[in-house]
Amino acid sequence: MLLEQLLRDEWGRLLALLVARTQRLDLAEDALAEAFEAAARTWPADGEPDNPQGWLMATAKRRIIDRQRAEAVAARKAPLLAADVEATSDPTADVAEPDALLRLVLLAAHPALSPEAGAALTLRLVMGVSTADIAKLFLVSETTMAARLTRARKKVVAAGIPFAIPDAQVLPQRLDTVAEVAYLAFTSGYAPGSGPDLVRVELAGAAIRLVRLVRSSSLAAKQHSALTALLALMLLQHSRRDARSADDGTLVRLPEQDRALWRRDEMAEAFALIDAMAPGGVARVSGALSASYVLQALIAAEHARVERADDTDWGAIADLYRQLEELTGSPVVRLNRAVAVAEAGDPGAALDLLAGLDEALPRNHRVPAVAADLLLRAGRVEEARQQLLQAISLCDNEVEAVYLRERQEGLDLTR
Repeated sequence: MLLEQLLRDEWGRLLALLVARTQRLDLAEDALAEAFEAAARTWPADGEPDNPQGWLMATAKRRIIDRQRAEAVAARKAPLLAADVEATSDPTADVAEPDALLRLVLLAAHPALSPEAGAALTLRLVMGVSTADIAKLFLVSETTMAARLTRARKKVVAAGIPFAIPDAQVLPQRLDTVAEVAYLAFTSGYAPGSGPDLVRVELAGAAIRLVRLVRSSSLAAKQHSALTALLALMLLQHSRRDARSADDGTLVRLPEQDRALWRRDEMAEAFALIDAMAPGGVARVSGALSASYVLQALIAAEHARVERADDTDWGAIADLYRQLEELTGSPVVRLNRAVAVAEAGDPGAALDLLAGLDEALPRNHRVPAVAADLLLRAGRVEEARQQLLQAISLCDNEVEAVYLRERQEGLDLTR
C-alpha cells in the first residue's frame, strides 16, 4: 500500500528531480521505474526503509550511474560522465527542490505537443499512471498508447523543449496550457463519451491531483487564476461521483441524486476558492480561460449550494450559461444553456437555442437527447421519439445508451 501511495503521490516529483539532475527524460524515467520495481521486490522481505523517498532516489541514481558508466565506456568517456553524477549524488538532499516538478509539468504539457499527447504524457510522467492504464482511459490498445507516448517523447527531444521554467511573461500562457491539459484529462474521466463506464473516477482524481501538485510547486502557479478556478470546478463536479450511478451501475440524473452522497469537504474547499476569486458572484480574474473556468465553477456551485433539486436557481444558472456562451461561443455551452433555460420555465426559448446545433455537433448524442426532452415538454411525443432514436444511434457510452433506450421504450408503451 505504501509503495502504491508513493507511486501515486511522489512519482512526478522524484522524476522531476532526476530529470533536473540528468537532463535526460529517458534515463530518468527508466531509472525511477527500476527503483520502484526494486522496492516491490525487496521491501516486503526486508521491511520498508525509514526514508522511502530517499531510498527510491538513491536506487534510481545508482541505476543512472550504472547506465551512464555503460554508455560512457562505450563512448570511451566513462570517468568524466560518472564523476559528474557521483559528485552530486546525495540521495536525499534535493528531494525538496521547489521548481523541478513544475519544470516537468511544463515540459509534458508543452504547446508543441497536441492536447491529447500532452495529456497522456503528463499522466505518465507527472502522475506515474502506467501505459496500460492510460490506454484504458483513452480507450486505445496498450500498444497504440505506448507508440503515442514514444512519439511524444521524441517530439520533446526533436522540438528542443527545455526542462526549464519560462520567464514571467511566458509562464502564464504555459500554465494555461497545463490547465487545459488537466481539464482534458478530467473530462475524459468525468464524462467519457464512450466505453462501459459512466465515470472514470481514477482519471478524474488524477487530474485533480495534477492541478494540486502544480499549484503547490511555486507561488506563481498557486496564484494562477486559471488553475485555481479549474481546481474549484473539478472539485465541485467530482464531489458528486458517488451519487451519479445506482448500485446496479445505471445512470442517476442530477435531480434524482442522493445529495447526502456528495462529498461536502471537497465542496467546501471549492467554495473557498470561488469566494476568493469571485466575491459576490462577480469574477475578478483576467484572461478568457480563467473567466470560463470561474463561470463553470459558479454554475456547479449553484447546484451544490442547495439541499434539494427543487430549490435550484435555474434563472441564475441560465444567465451564467449566457455569459459563458458569449465568452466562448461554444455550441456545447449553448446546449447546456438550453437545458437551463427550459428548467427556468421557458422551453420554447430553449428549443430556439437548439437551432443549428445538430450541424455544429453532428456526432454528439446529447443534442438529440436534449431535443427529445424539450419536445416532450411541448407535447410533441412522436418527434421526441425520433430524436431519442437518433440519440441512441450516436451514443457510444454504454450506461447512457441504456438510459436512452429505457426512455425510448417508455414512450413506445404510451403509443
